[in-house]
Amino acid sequence: MMHIFCPYCGELREEEEFHAKGQAHIERPIEPEACSDAEWGDYLFFRNNPRGIHHELWIHAVGCRKYFNITRHTVTYEILETYRMGEQPGITAETLAAEQLAQSAAASAASSTTQQTGDARP
Repeated sequence: MMHIFCPYCGELREEEEFHAKGQAHIERPIEPEACSDAEWGDYLFFRNNPRGIHHELWIHAVGCRKYFNITRHTVTYEILETYRMGEQPGITAETLAAEQLAQSAAASAASSTTQQTGDARP
C-alpha cells in the first residue's frame, strides 16, 4: 500500500483516500474554436505514458477534497514529491538524470581516490 502526502492537509495518508485523475500540466488551447478536429481530439484524448518520471493530477477524495499534483516514477511506483495546484514540479526527468549523473561521478571519483591511496578494505 502506498502512503501519499497531501500538500493541503499536511498529512501522510493511505492510498485509499485518494484518486488519480490523469496527467498533470495539460494546457487547454487558448482558442478552442480555432482548433482543428485533430488538435481538439489530441487535447481531449491523448496523454503521455512514459516509462519513468510522470506528473499526475490526484484528488484527496476522502480528506480535504482538493486537487494536487504528484511526481511519480511509473516503473517503481515511488512518489518523489507532491505539490499544490499552480506550482511547478521540483523534480523532472531532466533534473533526476542530472542528479543521478552527479552521484555516479562522485562515486566514481571516490572509488578512484580509494584505489590510488591503497585504502581499500576487504
